[in-house]
Amino acid sequence: MARSWTEAHQDDLEERYRAVRALTQALTAPLSDADATVQSMADASPAKWHLAHSSWFFETFVLRDHVTGYRPFDPRYAFLFNSYYEAEGARHARSLRGMLTRPSLTEIYAYRAHVDAALTDALGMLPQAARALVTLGLQHEQQHQELLLTDLLHLFSLNPLEPALFEAPSAAPVALPGPLHWIEGREGLVEIGEDGRSAFTFDCEGPRHKVVLHPHALAHRPITNGEWIAFIEDGGYRTAAHWLSDGWAWAQAEGIDAPLYWKQGEMGWTRFGLDGRQPVNPAAPVTHISLYEADAYASWAGARLPTEAEWESAAQNVAAVSGNQLDGPACPRPRPADAGTSLTQMFGDVWEWTGSAYRPHPGFRAAPGAVGEYNGKFMSGQFVLKGSSCATPRGHARASYRNFFYPHQRWQFTGLRLAKDL
Repeated sequence: MARSWTEAHQDDLEERYRAVRALTQALTAPLSDADATVQSMADASPAKWHLAHSSWFFETFVLRDHVTGYRPFDPRYAFLFNSYYEAEGARHARSLRGMLTRPSLTEIYAYRAHVDAALTDALGMLPQAARALVTLGLQHEQQHQELLLTDLLHLFSLNPLEPALFEAPSAAPVALPGPLHWIEGREGLVEIGEDGRSAFTFDCEGPRHKVVLHPHALAHRPITNGEWIAFIEDGGYRTAAHWLSDGWAWAQAEGIDAPLYWKQGEMGWTRFGLDGRQPVNPAAPVTHISLYEADAYASWAGARLPTEAEWESAAQNVAAVSGNQLDGPACPRPRPADAGTSLTQMFGDVWEWTGSAYRPHPGFRAAPGAVGEYNGKFMSGQFVLKGSSCATPRGHARASYRNFFYPHQRWQFTGLRLAKDL
């Protein structure tokens, strides 16, 4: 007997749920309890917290609110693992998440198993509104998968032993890419924002709206490590004229003279990654740079950063599932661009800084209730990044996706693509 559409759709959602949840645990499989507990800075969270918080999201917004008779695994976890939802009440301080030596990693895995069993049992009976929250929760967990990896990278970088979480991928020598080629962008009135073609989008991606683009061009690929070394050697970090005032003050105060995780030694530049310390590959896209550094490089190069609208307009017909993205528990690492002069690496490898502030699209309205706190309240002081990175789960990104960080932050896989006016 053929299955109904409802039965097939239920299986699809359950299959996606199991796959996303399994990947999160696979990424943490190599960790000790200590690895999963320590917090390297206030911006980062312990692996154990990521594991628990992503479960708290399903337990709170789906099981508690939509499954009659559900009993929470431990009522105290609501205080420990709420992130920033004011509507959900008081919570443990973000900067003190690394002090949670208890519950143990084993107990957090048991918490995840409890939530998984309850949710998969209830999935077939959930109303459509609750099923939409399951989908939101899966997208939320994929974001935490990337944060989990970048937070672990920052944590391990502070260990003098510089341990590797994954084996270094084998890499054949690759020729340095040729000079940048400029691809003329659309001009005049264009539309950006979610267009209804994606099965899921976050609220901040819409509404779709019109913007005016002036004559411009985008570089066909991101800037490489080799090109960044030329910037360093030409005094890029020592020349105030290239920098925004806030950026120059930040670089001077923090002693910034290279991308995060880089060191210069007798054998040249090396970088730290989840595969340990390795030589910098001059052909690969530069990463772990702040908006301030990206803007300074663009100034030095006689160019600028693209606007969000310019970037999104150029990427609308590019397959968002293409490129070097996360497919499983392996070391994320940007790879060199393929040979050629067409637009490439729009998705995968590195998130690309834009010069656009993270502000609401015209007509944006946050959803009612606690889930309305997901994006809208962060639209202040941050900049938009577009594309995806080597640590982004494949299938998570799309052209309208809006990542956002403060201009000094650089522990994510962040890079840049140049733009110029015509």
